[in-house]
Amino acid sequence: MASIWRCLRFARVVPRTLWSGNLQTLVFVPGGRGLESSLRAVRPEHNKLQLRRGFSSDPSNNNVTYEELKQLLAKGKAVVIDVREPWELREFGFIPGSINVPMAQVNSALQLCPEEFKEKYGGEMPEQTDIVVFTCLAGIRSKSAVNAAASLGYKEVQHYSGGWKDWEKNERII
Repeated sequence: MASIWRCLRFARVVPRTLWSGNLQTLVFVPGGRGLESSLRAVRPEHNKLQLRRGFSSDPSNNNVTYEELKQLLAKGKAVVIDVREPWELREFGFIPGSINVPMAQVNSALQLCPEEFKEKYGGEMPEQTDIVVFTCLAGIRSKSAVNAAASLGYKEVQHYSGGWKDWEKNERII
């Protein structure tokens, strides 16, 4: 009976934590007594797994426009990762200077050592402090890649929501 009450108390804590303005991450502390004393709230800036970005209420907070992406590429200030499959790049085209890491491999690729990443994907592995812009065909898969990179501790992850379709349209105009 006591465990049921602990679960019910916990059920009230989690929604308040997730939906409050100050999103906190709950971490399990081994050796605590009961659920409430075993869970500690950690402010996102003190936690390597920064989930705040994944739960942002403003979906445009990390979007990059065509013009912004062009500037970042021209200045060499960003690593652009295209998460489409290799056949899509061959069939449709790709953004010059981008690195192809298929969506299914993003999580494991960003955990490789830099030498393995370069050997497998043909480009420099981004550091966690680099500006990393994810792109795909139309902005669906790249949004998932942003969340995956943020969960791995990447701080400056961006999303080119227009994807290849927007890039190609803008490049034809120029």
